[in-house]
Amino acid sequence: MNTLTQIIAQPDFDIVDIAKSRHTAKGYDASKKISDADIAKVKELLRFSPSSTNAQPWHFILASTAEGKERVAKGTDEKYPFNSPSIRAASHVVVFAARKALKPDYLLDVLNKEEADGRYVGDPETQKAQMHAGRNMFLNLHKDELHDEQQWNEKQVYLNVGQFLLGVAALGIDATPMEGFDPVALDAEFGLSEKGFTSLVVVPIGYSDATTDYNAALPKSRMTVADILTEV
Repeated sequence: MNTLTQIIAQPDFDIVDIAKSRHTAKGYDASKKISDADIAKVKELLRFSPSSTNAQPWHFILASTAEGKERVAKGTDEKYPFNSPSIRAASHVVVFAARKALKPDYLLDVLNKEEADGRYVGDPETQKAQMHAGRNMFLNLHKDELHDEQQWNEKQVYLNVGQFLLGVAALGIDATPMEGFDPVALDAEFGLSEKGFTSLVVVPIGYSDATTDYNAALPKSRMTVADILTEV
């Protein structure tokens, strides 16, 4: 039983212990698969990430089959072959993609979903109009003034990635966030560009292989609190 699993097994585990014990896995045990119950939780982690103005500018690809993982590996085989073994051996692989632009129809879909989920009470039409105006205010700021709409969307996806890594660790699942892949090749493989998305991060998830995951035994290295924190 590894350290992370031991922490999770405790009824009063501390989330800080999870953060200190998780690591970027460098090798996976291909014989170990994530349970259906935990994959259901993985999907909910993806859904319930925060994002600026709740715009949720993302799409995910979840590869669980050998064929699916081979398709994801097309993004690494040529330029980043060192990442391909983890993609193929992991139980599952998640591709995080960002919207290139927040189109009006999509923003209305978000607004209507919020209403269906009961976020607007009392005076729903007024509240919806205010939320829609506020969301568009920030969108127009990034689109028309800062000219960084896609980058803004990508920042929201990285919020999701961060929460996801901590969340799967709390489930006792190892993960490997990867920027080492060819987004052009991956976007073409899954038709992401035509759908208005671009791939951003690839994250194999599963269970570490003790014989190949050299990073599991290494101590964490982080700057000190005094180096990174100013208290006022």
